Order: sequence, then structure tokens, then C-alpha cells
Amino acid sequence: MDAIDILIQQHRDVEALIERCLEAEAKEKSDLVAQIADQLAVHTAIEERHFYPAAKTDETEELVQESVVEHLGVKRLLADLLDETDGDKIDAQLEVLKERLEHHISEEEKNLFPMAKRMFDDDQLEALGQEMTATMADLFDEGEPRRNIPEETEEAPAI
Repeated sequence: MDAIDILIQQHRDVEALIERCLEAEAKEKSDLVAQIADQLAVHTAIEERHFYPAAKTDETEELVQESVVEHLGVKRLLADLLDETDGDKIDAQLEVLKERLEHHISEEEKNLFPMAKRMFDDDQLEALGQEMTATMADLFDEGEPRRNIPEETEEAPAI
């Protein structure tokens, strides 16, 4: 699967998990929040380690930097969400997370991804997708990718 297809699929998966969590019973919410956090931890990692550096050019630099800063905001929300136990507060925080992600996803899918598709040929996108897939597997194999989120809330990484 090519890099952009992977990222778009992850967007859909996280959107579905958030909706599921918002509709879930209180006892299910903490498990779903953990799943959301794991998925987003992996997603942000592969974008920041692989996709953004590859896609960063003079033309895309502003979009890439905005995306990295948006990731920082998402990580901060996730760190708070992972500490929350009150179901009503979890729902409120999930709504804010959902809004932030909707904006971020829209920017990437309408602007950055089409630019990247013009920059790379199919083989390059496939190779980048393979690198991202390997990193995803490593992060999941290590267990609980979300555990690193609190440490990543100080500043956005340099890309």
C-alpha cells in the first residue's frame, strides 16, 4: 500500500474509533481511548519520521510545519484524555479531539496529500509506504505506543 493510502486509512480508522467511543458505555470508554491513543501515536510517529521529511519542500514547508504543530496539540489532548476517568469529561475531550482532527485531516487530504502525489511517482509512494509499515509494526510490537505520548507534549519535533 502506498504511503498516502496508509495515512488516509488511518484517518478513517481513528474517526470511526472516536465515534464508537462517543457512543460507548462508560465502562468501555477507557479501552477505546487507549486504542485511539495507540492509533494516533503510531500515525503521528510515521508521519513525523517518514512522510513529512520526504514531502517537505519549499512549496509544502508551511503545510508540513502546520501539521507538526497540530500533532503537538493532539498529543497534548491525548495525554489529558489518557489521565481522565470521568465519562462526561472523556466525551467533552473527545469532542475537542474530534474537531482538531477533522481540521488536520481536511488540511492534509485536500492540500498536502495532493501535492505529495504530484511530487512522488507510484514506486516512491510504495517504498515510503513500506518504510512506514515497518515502523508501524515495530511500534505495535513494542506494545502500547501511547505510552510515549506524555513525553512528546513539550514541543513539536523539527522536520
